[in-house]
Amino acid sequence: MKPGNGIVFMKVGTHANESLEKIIERKSRELRDAGVIFWGYGGNTCHPVSVVKPFAAERKTSGHEIFLVMEPMDSKHFAEATIAEEYSADGVTWTKIPAGVNVLGSRYALVLGSLDRQDFEIDLSKMHVAVGTCQGRPAAEYVKGRVDKGCFIVDKAASAASMEPVPKHIGLVANLKAPYAVLLR
Repeated sequence: MKPGNGIVFMKVGTHANESLEKIIERKSRELRDAGVIFWGYGGNTCHPVSVVKPFAAERKTSGHEIFLVMEPMDSKHFAEATIAEEYSADGVTWTKIPAGVNVLGSRYALVLGSLDRQDFEIDLSKMHVAVGTCQGRPAAEYVKGRVDKGCFIVDKAASAASMEPVPKHIGLVANLKAPYAVLLR
């Protein structure tokens, strides 16, 4: 968690009637077999085209790393497990989902080149929102209520010294891979 690094923070759990453990097993197979993971999600706080892609491209251009860090949680996402057939990085050109990759019950997906079980804490009080209408807002203030994900930049420790620590337990970490995030249909 070096200052300047990009963090996509996401709470994860049961999704489309599939337990987190089953999702991890399936995604690990997909990485092994297809060389890529499409990690499905929904909601507009991390829209692929207007939020994630510009954020990831800027962090990469500035020489920083970008990580997806996931906080496991109890969830009851029982949406229909519709399988996406196509993806688009720009909303104009659509391509068939790679063979061996399944994305269930999601409008969007992060494109990952790794997926690792981890066990550590991050402090949201030492990060700020990287892009969008809340840009610059402390991540600890942003992730409240129904907001369960965001694109953040790790701050220097001194810049957030006045805030109380807001630790989040991380159970999974991944590296984002170009095109970073896609639309699904």
